[in-house]
Amino acid sequence: MEVIKGKELQVTDAVYAYQFDGKGGVNEINAQCVASDEKPCWLHLDYTQPASEQWINSTPVLPDTVREALSGESVRPKVLRMGEGTLITLRSINLNADSRPDQLVTIRVYLTGKMIVSTRHRKVFSMDEIIAEMQHGTGPTDTGSWLVEICDALTDHTSDFIEDMHDKIIDIEDDLMDQQVPERGQMALLRKQLIVLRRYMSPQRDVFSRLSSERLPWMNDDDRRRMQEIADRLGRGLDDLDANIARTAVLADEIGSLMADALNRRTYTMSMLAMLFLPTTFLTGLFGVNLGGIPGNTSPYGFTIFCLSLLILVGGVAWWLKKSKWL
Repeated sequence: MEVIKGKELQVTDAVYAYQFDGKGGVNEINAQCVASDEKPCWLHLDYTQPASEQWINSTPVLPDTVREALSGESVRPKVLRMGEGTLITLRSINLNADSRPDQLVTIRVYLTGKMIVSTRHRKVFSMDEIIAEMQHGTGPTDTGSWLVEICDALTDHTSDFIEDMHDKIIDIEDDLMDQQVPERGQMALLRKQLIVLRRYMSPQRDVFSRLSSERLPWMNDDDRRRMQEIADRLGRGLDDLDANIARTAVLADEIGSLMADALNRRTYTMSMLAMLFLPTTFLTGLFGVNLGGIPGNTSPYGFTIFCLSLLILVGGVAWWLKKSKWL
């Protein structure tokens, strides 16, 4: 579409609706503004809101092929060129309250030189960072720099999360050195978070690499160079993820060994106790039969002598076990 007017980008329940001023700042989209390569418009929507959903399904500024994707159909990171526009799906660490970080947030973006339409359901904190910069006049100036800033912010949050996972693994390793086993389910959750993040960040790194090599008309050489740096940084994060996943496997084996050793020690202790009292059990059973002729049954000191004999026998067995290095 040659001309995109502001009245075509007005959505009542939009999360953000801004036009770049070309100097790092933004202005509210109004009916009189016209989107251009120098001053593109950015519309950020929650696709579950009624007005946003209706606008996505009916607006003429979007190609029919991207409507379903922007409405929440796409979840895996990817990039698709569609004529003069580009559809990009990205994943972000979930920093929302009452949510686990591995429950990643999906961001779907359709970009041209004049227009940016992004959709999500759960809040994306990277967007708030970009908005704060733009409101202070230090944000991106065009579509290409906006995409680079968003990818950079997403990667920063991913790197921070990977670093947090690294610290948690170190804490568990330190606890295991002190023979302390983590709480039940803690290792399983940690490993799941690492694997889920690895599953989605690997194709996201490929998306960044492709964006750095694609000759998109609204990205300049500096944007491509920065995008490649972001891809390399995420690649180093993926290497750390692989290392952390391997470390959790080693930790799981170590935890299993510690628990098995603890069980073996308890079993060994019970076996030693059984062996220690085995002779006394035999004697008490023998002297407990109700038959005549039991030695000492008529003596007033018989029971005392029998108890002392049992103590001596237990002491003798204990000394023998100690000498044999079983205790």
